[in-house]
Amino acid sequence: MSAPDDPKATAAKPASRRFFHIRVAVLLTILACVLLWAWRDVRRRNARNAWDHTLDVAVVLVRLERVDDAAVAALQTGVPALEDRLTAEMSRHHPGAPHPFRFRIVPPVDGAAPPPAPEGDGPVDLAKYSFAQSAYVKDIDARAGVDADLYDVRIYVALRRPRRAERTIAEGRSEQGGRIGIVEVEIDSDAEGAHLPLVVVAHELMHTLGATDKYDASGRSLVPLGLAEPDRMPVYPQRYAEIMSRNRPVSATEEKVPEGFDQIAVGPATAREIGWLR
Repeated sequence: MSAPDDPKATAAKPASRRFFHIRVAVLLTILACVLLWAWRDVRRRNARNAWDHTLDVAVVLVRLERVDDAAVAALQTGVPALEDRLTAEMSRHHPGAPHPFRFRIVPPVDGAAPPPAPEGDGPVDLAKYSFAQSAYVKDIDARAGVDADLYDVRIYVALRRPRRAERTIAEGRSEQGGRIGIVEVEIDSDAEGAHLPLVVVAHELMHTLGATDKYDASGRSLVPLGLAEPDRMPVYPQRYAEIMSRNRPVSATEEKVPEGFDQIAVGPATAREIGWLR
């Protein structure tokens, strides 16, 4: 003869099942919200490449240490010229389209920490970097008064003085097809060569729109992808530096740093990647 069921245990089973179902429902709701947000974000990112409207781009200056005001002013005043150059390139590939970019230069945030850098190429390293970068730009946005929702792309330009001689050096990294780019700049006190950081800004901007690098491991332009005018005859010298390459090839063995915005161009390969050519 079996023993009668414990009434308390019998009552606990339905309660336990109800709690389980509630927990599953909550988790499924959270998952659905995350998937909806991701879907909407992907749609918004892809919509940028339709080129039926002007993209708003924030260029946020971050002064890591005391940089001469003249250098900062040169960067600020150079932005309209960069915007004009990219508009001309857009018109060349996609006549009749709206102006591609509307840049807003954000006054410098002083005393910030250097931007994070990835520690390696592994999945864990990249996940840690993504989290650190997100926290970093969120802090900069709060200090600079930047509303991220107002911009299609945000490029953060970290400024410091040259480490050795008077010079300008700029390097960048960005999310491929994402919304954020970071440029680190060593700029001299008299602002000579201030166009170079803005060329790197444009390079990182194109990355966020899906463009790929077009130079090899040694930094030399890939042929023909890294040529602004691959069909030019003779091929060399190239008149322009392709925006996703680094320099302007003047011969099969020599390249030169672009000396101004009039020496950069968007080649056909990049134009296809970002949707300027179909």
